[in-house]
Amino acid sequence: MTDPTAQDVQRYIADGLTCDHLEVEGDGRHFFATIVSPEFEGLMRIRRHQRVYAALGDRMREQIHALSMKTLTPAEWASQRALGSDAASHSH
Repeated sequence: MTDPTAQDVQRYIADGLTCDHLEVEGDGRHFFATIVSPEFEGLMRIRRHQRVYAALGDRMREQIHALSMKTLTPAEWASQRALGSDAASHSH
């Protein structure tokens, strides 16, 4: 069995979760995902992560060894992006 690519992981998540924005980086064993979904509204971070793991299903156990993720609602994503360009230029 070959290791999944970042594109594979992105497709797996998108298949099981409604995403406004989805970005996955990784090398086949370790992945980092930024996931923006309206399904995260009202959920604490642990519940959001469980929702993503549910979308990945058995693949999480069999193929994806390490997944770090940032889970945001559309509103959180919008405010973070609005802050992001300013925050980056004002480092202390």
